[in-house]
Amino acid sequence: MPSLRRAVFLDHQSLDLGDLDLTPLTRQFDSFELFASTAAEQVSERLQGAVAVISNKVVLDAATLAANPQLKLILVAATGTNNVDLAAARAQGITVCNCQGYGTPSVAQHTLALLLALATRLCDYQQAVAAGQWARASQFCLLDFPIVELQGKTLGLLGHGELGGAVARLAEAFGMRVLSGQIPGRPARDERLPLAELLPQVDALTLHCPLNDHTRHMIGAPELALLKKGALVVNTARGGLIDEQALADALRSGHLGGAATDVLSVEPPVNGNPLLQPDVPRLLITPHSAWGAVESRQRIVGQLSENAQAFFEGQPRRVVS
Repeated sequence: MPSLRRAVFLDHQSLDLGDLDLTPLTRQFDSFELFASTAAEQVSERLQGAVAVISNKVVLDAATLAANPQLKLILVAATGTNNVDLAAARAQGITVCNCQGYGTPSVAQHTLALLLALATRLCDYQQAVAAGQWARASQFCLLDFPIVELQGKTLGLLGHGELGGAVARLAEAFGMRVLSGQIPGRPARDERLPLAELLPQVDALTLHCPLNDHTRHMIGAPELALLKKGALVVNTARGGLIDEQALADALRSGHLGGAATDVLSVEPPVNGNPLLQPDVPRLLITPHSAWGAVESRQRIVGQLSENAQAFFEGQPRRVVS
């Protein structure tokens, strides 16, 4: 007979690198089993007898849920729930809860770090020093790569929630003017400019919105062409928001001053990606690590614990289905 509160975490290594305190979470259950990762063919077997499952990215589809009628609670260790068949969970009476706002400080600082790295040509100068170019310089300094100041520049934001607001405040602290753009598929608001009006005005563009049918490839070749020559583009949201081939082409053409992304359309990029080609210039890529500060990941543990406790007390929170 399974424990009344048996839970399994299917991919805990995607969250915990051994540097987190899982005690607040483990004490919510009578039995708690951790799996570093779980392949698709292992999911149903590992769910047997569990009333609660925690997943970051492991897919919980309709067939898997149907094979485990004892499941009552799905805790998603992230905000996005595209790995869960929400309709099937709802039909089966399974509560699905996610985590929200946990990574705002981490992602916001990463966004500004990427923007600053582009503006200062940080990576180019670091590589030049490592290659001995400074040691061979005829002057005391090396200024081979044009540097621009953020102060006085205009930042365009696409995404106006907690994260977008945090990025706006940091940008304003650097003396930037911030404009908000209209997200496709959302009701129009006077303070949010249509893309055709926003893009020609900005010196830098940052993305902070979800990926859906309305926003997929919202920034493609036509939109990139509307940006000023030399504009900077930073994406710490979802890879599919930008047409990656169009972005690579815009960088090769010299139209953009630089781009940085923490996300790609397929992660990890096991089959390659247009942005990974070696001839794409002025591009920085980080491996979906913007959210990963230890403080951010510990907040997820806290929210998972809160969600579990609230569910068992009959007052579930952060419910998405």
